[in-house]
Amino acid sequence: MKPTGGSVGAFIAAVTPARRQRDAETLAALLQEVSGREPVLWGTIIGFGSCHYRYPTGNEGDMPLLAFAPRKAASTIYLESTAEYANDLARLGPHTTGAGCLYIKDLEQVDLGVLRGILTRSLAWSEGGGSEGVQLTEIT
Repeated sequence: MKPTGGSVGAFIAAVTPARRQRDAETLAALLQEVSGREPVLWGTIIGFGSCHYRYPTGNEGDMPLLAFAPRKAASTIYLESTAEYANDLARLGPHTTGAGCLYIKDLEQVDLGVLRGILTRSLAWSEGGGSEGVQLTEIT
């Protein structure tokens, strides 16, 4: 995965439906605030910061430190593992999860303070270099 150099503003302006566009604007501002980094388009993902990852299997690549994607069905927020945030997720509000994805259909229905805490912890994990399962380097 690599930054594509596209316009984040133009990308968000084209997001549908309108609720997803509204949520994308809110998430972009929140992730920028939490990360202290400017948003960058990585294909259809909006990322903040970057790092190089390497798994014990030898698989490696680049990814944003924090990221989300405004998908038609829900906004997808990427985390290292949703299991790490079980207590916070119980207080978040309506959402679903995958192994490393948090799906939110309407950001106005969730507790943004709880989400900010999840994002802050996820960023700290990334900036701390990951874990024994995945090594993160070249953090910017």
